[in-house]
Amino acid sequence: MTAPQIAGGVIAAPFGRLETASPFGFAQEHLEYKTDAGPAFHDITEDVRRIVHASGLHFGQVSVFSNHTTAAIRLQENEPLLIEDMKDMLRRLAPQDGYYRHNDFDIRTVNMHPDEPKNGHSHCQHVLLSTSETVPLVDGRLQLGEYQSIFLVELDDARDRRVTVNIMGARAE
Repeated sequence: MTAPQIAGGVIAAPFGRLETASPFGFAQEHLEYKTDAGPAFHDITEDVRRIVHASGLHFGQVSVFSNHTTAAIRLQENEPLLIEDMKDMLRRLAPQDGYYRHNDFDIRTVNMHPDEPKNGHSHCQHVLLSTSETVPLVDGRLQLGEYQSIFLVELDDARDRRVTVNIMGARAE
């Protein structure tokens, strides 16, 4: 395990493995982050690039997956005013102070923990986003557009989050 890295104001701790037995390969790492309260956009592009580079794979697909139902993965432009606009949009579409049956613990009976948060808004915001993104890998580089970045989007309270990065592809010949 390598030492935790700081990425976009959050701690990223990578754990992973690389299969190296053939010209085709698979790499997987888990990134762990401490997020800010949502909605918050954490740019994790450089962490994913680091994993791609370390994998030695040159052609294939990179999947970036959030292991949570209240934290999403999105490709988007990393422009501060646009990020504020997106936060405002999410708040308008599913406001934290709205009524959600999920938050009514007098009627809700499933998937409950003793410290269950009232986070119906976070789940509703997540429906508008995505759990994962897939990016083509060509010549060892993520094929992101000029302004595209990979974001972990926190929609709930600040907390520890896990992102799984899978790379499937071929090595250069």
